[in-house]
Amino acid sequence: MSRTYVALLYSIVLTPQKRVVMADLRAMAEGLGYENVRTLVSSGNLVFDAPDTAIADLESRLEAAFPKTFGRHVDIVVRDAAGWLALATANPFPEDADATPDQVAVRVMRNPVPANAEERLRQAASSDEKFAVVAGDPWIVFSRAAPASRLLAAMNHKALGIGTARNWNTVRNLAEMVA
Repeated sequence: MSRTYVALLYSIVLTPQKRVVMADLRAMAEGLGYENVRTLVSSGNLVFDAPDTAIADLESRLEAAFPKTFGRHVDIVVRDAAGWLALATANPFPEDADATPDQVAVRVMRNPVPANAEERLRQAASSDEKFAVVAGDPWIVFSRAAPASRLLAAMNHKALGIGTARNWNTVRNLAEMVA
C-alpha cells in the first residue's frame, strides 16, 4: 500500500555559491523509487508517495542518497500525510497565522523537544513573541524580524535536536498538497 510523505531538508544551501536545485531533489527521490514526487517552492520541501515505510527508514534512505547527489550531508525530517495534517491542524496561533502567516513558524522535529528545553525557550522569548510546544514541535510567533530573535537562536540543533523550521504559509501549502 502506498502512502504520501512530506520530507523537509534542514538546509538547501550547500556552499555559499551553490543551493539544492528542486529538480535535482525530485530526481534523487525518484531514483529511490518514490512516486508522484513534487516540491513546494525552492526551499527543500519534498512530497512523494512510497510504500508504507517506517519514517526513520525513509529519513535514512533520503539522507544516504543526499550526499551522493549533492556532495554533503543534510538532515531530513519526514512526516506522513496524516502526521503533517495533524501538525497543521494543531497550530496554536491560528489568528496570528491568518494575520501574519510569515511570522508564525514551527520547528518540525525528528524527535519531540526535550522536556527541559521548553523552559529555556520560554526564557529566550521576548515580550513581543509567542511560543508553544505542541506534540513535541515548538511553534513561534515573531512580532519583529526573525533574525534578531533570541528565541530563534535558542531553537538550534544543539539545544533541541534535529529539526527544521517552516513558516505557516509553507505548512498550510504542504497540508493542501497532501490532503
